[in-house]
Amino acid sequence: MYRFFVPMKKIPRTTHQQKQVHVVHGKPIFYEPNDLKLAREKFMANLARYIPDEKITGKIRLIIKWCFDSNGKYPDGTFKDTKPDLDNSVKLLQDCMTSLGFWEDDRFIVSLIVEKFWTDIPGIFIQIEVVDDELG
Repeated sequence: MYRFFVPMKKIPRTTHQQKQVHVVHGKPIFYEPNDLKLAREKFMANLARYIPDEKITGKIRLIIKWCFDSNGKYPDGTFKDTKPDLDNSVKLLQDCMTSLGFWEDDRFIVSLIVEKFWTDIPGIFIQIEVVDDELG
């Protein structure tokens, strides 16, 4: 098991869904708007110190806990039910971890558990486990 906490005062709220497209000579061209590029750069810079010495191999269970700054408005550890949507926010983080070499490809992630909370200490908790084929 490999786990770490990435302290991050301002967690990017830009999601992978915000890629843009325009058409040139009848062909779609996809690009990342500036805020998505900045979010990617922030994730890459903050995750870099946690890259494992060797790529994690096998079937992976990835646990992500987004810890958003409560600013004293919410009790520490309560679930956050406001944007960003979990399913949209996790893809960019996974892509960054794949690019950094945490694993060969995110297709090896066979179990994904993602939660978001209001917390006194903001950041992202990440746990990576290699799992076998047994349930549980």
